[in-house]
Amino acid sequence: MRPDPGAEVLDVVDAANRVIGQATRAEIHARGLRHRAVHMLVLNTAGHIYVQRRALSKDSQPGLWDTSAAGHVDHGEDWEAAARRELAEELGLADVALEALGELPASADTGHEFVRVYRCEVSAEPRPDPHEIMDAGWWSPEALAAWMARRPGDFTAAFHAVMRCHAGGDAP
Repeated sequence: MRPDPGAEVLDVVDAANRVIGQATRAEIHARGLRHRAVHMLVLNTAGHIYVQRRALSKDSQPGLWDTSAAGHVDHGEDWEAAARRELAEELGLADVALEALGELPASADTGHEFVRVYRCEVSAEPRPDPHEIMDAGWWSPEALAAWMARRPGDFTAAFHAVMRCHAGGDAP
């Protein structure tokens, strides 16, 4: 049996991203409290970006397209450890070289999450967890940008912000 994700304990942070307490994921989301998350962009050797479509069972933004992998930073966990854990859990990827791209401020677009964005290049094919991901694929940056411009509602709000960070543009 899979653990209840709502029971995860996360750090609650203030507007300056300082830890001020802990609460369960369910409580944090219900109350709109600030917390921390990581988003990873996985690229292949051709420079294509792996994007995933969130499972319909997800409690937020089900069925929307999102970054290669993402997740909360658990209580007491550091950012990079969370990124590595999520890559392993969601995509079966381990021992990758991570490059930090930047940070996004907590906002409605990020679900009140301070987000650290990472990028990595892999030669292995990801193995998506079907409980988390209903579809996925590789997209060239140009094709992905055209899709996002044509159908922005297909993607999570956080994905749009992460892609601006990836492109070196200003994050919201």
